[in-house]
Amino acid sequence: MIGLRGAITAPHLCNGLMVPTVIYDQVYSFDVDALLESIPRPDDADEKQFAAVAEEVLWRILQLADNAGATDEHRALNYLAVRYPALYANAAEQYADNATLTSVEVRPSRLSGVRNIVNAILSYTHRQTDVTDKQFVRVDVTEEYPFLVSKLMPYYDR
Repeated sequence: MIGLRGAITAPHLCNGLMVPTVIYDQVYSFDVDALLESIPRPDDADEKQFAAVAEEVLWRILQLADNAGATDEHRALNYLAVRYPALYANAAEQYADNATLTSVEVRPSRLSGVRNIVNAILSYTHRQTDVTDKQFVRVDVTEEYPFLVSKLMPYYDR
């Protein structure tokens, strides 16, 4: 759901629970299989291997994005999980190079000013050498609908 979070409901309206109301503007409805099938597979990727990697990455991101979308970080992760297929293609390439997604971190971007921009940093660790490669994508979360500011690119710690 994409919308605005409202007031907490009275307990008698939700079987004794006090939960926030949501005034939604858009609702996405899909199951995991439909989402995985909709991810474009790179031309040079093996179909079975790509499907396995995409599913693994989806579950890792969903675990990270297991949230109500209340923070900018959560909103950026939710957006990337369902609207940025390059994330899955990149993970498949990393997996083919013997690396595994080991962490995802969201930080405020130095580009923030009038707009609220965050960097989602993905760390991939090589399974034999333990060398970590980081990549990031910028997402603008200023308004109700997050959007991509920059595509996935190498990230360097400063």
